[in-house]
Amino acid sequence: MDQAMLIGIERWAAETPDDVALVEGERSLTWAALNNVANRVAHGLRERGVGAADIVVMRTQVRLEWAIVAGALAKLGSTMLGLNWRLTPAECRHVLADSRATVFLCDDADPAALKPVLDALPIKLAVSIDAPADGFLPYSALLESSDAPLHAQGEPPLIIYTSGTTGLPKGVTMNRGADPQAMREYRESVEAYRSSAGASVSLINMPAHHGSGPSQFWASVRRGGKTVLQRRFLPEETLQLIARHKITTWTGVPTMYKRLAALPAEVLARYDVSSIRGLSIGAAPVPYGLKEWILGYFGAETLQEGYGASEVGMISRLPPEMQRIKPGSSGKPHRHVTVQVRDAQGRCLPAGQRGELWIRTPVTIRNYLNAPPLGPDTVDAEGFFRVGDVGYLDEDGYIFITDRAKDMIISGGVNIYPAEIEAALLKHPAILDAAVIGIPDDEFGEQVLAFCELKPGHRAGEHEVLAHCAEHLASYKRPRRIEFMQELPRNTMGKLLKRELRDPYWKGKERHV
Repeated sequence: MDQAMLIGIERWAAETPDDVALVEGERSLTWAALNNVANRVAHGLRERGVGAADIVVMRTQVRLEWAIVAGALAKLGSTMLGLNWRLTPAECRHVLADSRATVFLCDDADPAALKPVLDALPIKLAVSIDAPADGFLPYSALLESSDAPLHAQGEPPLIIYTSGTTGLPKGVTMNRGADPQAMREYRESVEAYRSSAGASVSLINMPAHHGSGPSQFWASVRRGGKTVLQRRFLPEETLQLIARHKITTWTGVPTMYKRLAALPAEVLARYDVSSIRGLSIGAAPVPYGLKEWILGYFGAETLQEGYGASEVGMISRLPPEMQRIKPGSSGKPHRHVTVQVRDAQGRCLPAGQRGELWIRTPVTIRNYLNAPPLGPDTVDAEGFFRVGDVGYLDEDGYIFITDRAKDMIISGGVNIYPAEIEAALLKHPAILDAAVIGIPDDEFGEQVLAFCELKPGHRAGEHEVLAHCAEHLASYKRPRRIEFMQELPRNTMGKLLKRELRDPYWKGKERHV
């Protein structure tokens, strides 16, 4: 194959074969070694009947083998499905059956626990990376195959299952657009912060079963940059990796940055993070106080905020120079992205007025995987998707997210937005994180209840926190009670699972949303 036609891993294996491509702990692979082992895995899978028609489930942590298999699937043209390694066998059964997957690969310590699920489904090949188990092919057996070149035509299609905060998770095929030029320009807009970061050394510790981890990996591959993998986010270890490998780009969720900010001052001072050129934050509301800390610790020109959803891809970006100018904004829409703010009757609202956000991007889905087309209450005839967020556009076209529509509290006929209350709670010096919900109230319909997670080594009582709220919130917005938790429930992307907090109070009752 003409070298000029090579893409991705194969391109860099030809152009910079001895440069380090991947690092995980003390293990590393050059581009040539990565391409070689990806060829072996691809041949090993193909010899066992795996091809372009197959959906390959990847239930693994962020590790070297994940990246190798991703490269192999690109060569085979197979589709990759990221599966949360924390799901129970029963939860796995739904995803596997719904997706119609045919190949399963995992790094579970006890793969045998999954065998009854796999036996009940049309899985033709199951592979275990670490632990031997009956019915599972050892990953090492794939490495015994030929390393003869196989050439990828592109990155493997990716299926992600939504987090399932309501109902059962649904499959989304990511990054599929009909217009190649629009897709290229859209992707360039989304990855602009990486382009400005110079020589790229990326740290990835976002889960591989979410769109973010895989997209970061392939963005790094497209630029020929080194990628450092961290299986599990540990705050101080993250700083160690940044200092050791001179990391230039990192994407995290607010919870990760909060954990960093909560480290003792002497720990924060111990590590050189000056190599950072591009930081991204998103997936949950970002308190301005947290942004200020990030700007102070990592540098004023480093931080961008991203806003997106699985069903529509990335929507907007707030670049470093706008962090203090538009402090509460999630940024301006990317190229080929249109945002409309609509009222309850579906009418478009002018700038400054709050309503539900409807989004159209080059990758907006029309249906979930193996499901019928979505109705007009979710995707309209013009391709706008109802993402479930409440917010507004300002006069300059910047997006401001005020809350999730389903989280809104109606008390005495007045709309109360939990995000505003949570932002006030986070101003308290002892509070690391907060979640606000509405619970039943005979007189007003709902009342405000706040759950708080304290910073390590800090203390605060209910009366103290309620007094703090009185200084920052109108009386009708204030929580009536404060409950303290050692750790708030979150999914692997760091999103608060308010359903788990809300459900015990609403069991047998009907809520307005």
